[in-house]
Amino acid sequence: MTTLTQERHRTAPLPDDDGGAPGAGLLSSIGLFTLRSLRHSFRDAESVLMAVLLPVMLMLVFTFVLGESMAVGDGTRADYLAFVLPAIALTTAGFGASYTAVVVSNDVTTGFMDRLRTMPFPAVSVLLGHTVSSMVRNLLATSVVLLLAFALGFRTEASALELVAAVGLIAMWILVITCVFALLGLVSGSAEAANGYGFILLFLPYVSSGFAPVESMPSWLQGFAGHQPMTPIIDASRALITGGEVGSDWWIGTLWCIGFIVISVWMTAMVFPRKVAR
Repeated sequence: MTTLTQERHRTAPLPDDDGGAPGAGLLSSIGLFTLRSLRHSFRDAESVLMAVLLPVMLMLVFTFVLGESMAVGDGTRADYLAFVLPAIALTTAGFGASYTAVVVSNDVTTGFMDRLRTMPFPAVSVLLGHTVSSMVRNLLATSVVLLLAFALGFRTEASALELVAAVGLIAMWILVITCVFALLGLVSGSAEAANGYGFILLFLPYVSSGFAPVESMPSWLQGFAGHQPMTPIIDASRALITGGEVGSDWWIGTLWCIGFIVISVWMTAMVFPRKVAR
């Protein structure tokens, strides 16, 4: 009996060994910090207004102020509503994702991520939690845009599969800008700087085919507007939402998204270990 007890003591894992009591796993940690990020964002009145009020205001302004003055389709408000719908969804998502840069920067500059080193959580789960939270918030904002468009009279001949594909492409761009803003939150010295660095990304939809045809722009601007990443994404989403011909825009837009995600994730993987104390 004594020999057996001694053998058990010899084979029992020490607290510092890999066989010790495990901490929270990556998936459970992501879920925990996603809920934390969502709670914080919904307690922030500005974040809630950005997610709900902004798409409503953009839709109403562009539809009723510019709807009948734009040379789109037959020049009716209904035609312009269908034309501008994906651009408003993506613009709203951009403003919503900018919140990610602010909260990531706060977690870094206040030392929250450093404190996780003393807890049984993978520190990267905070970053992933903010990313998932941003996706949830911005998909809800996209739903608000689509529901409001139908309430204003938008109708489509697109199939359910085409509508799902359109939302999927919009969601892919949401993931892109969320990853970019998370990276900006890591490298910036303050929350204000993080928000400012990504400001130019919020204007990309305005200099694209989102709110006006590229052909209506000055010749010196058409080259940039026609070849920046937002234009094929918006054109493909518009074609899918309205049941039109997608052409090559969908795969060009998809390649832009994949490229941005790969680059931003790679840069985040390089920067993150240096920003969080070992």
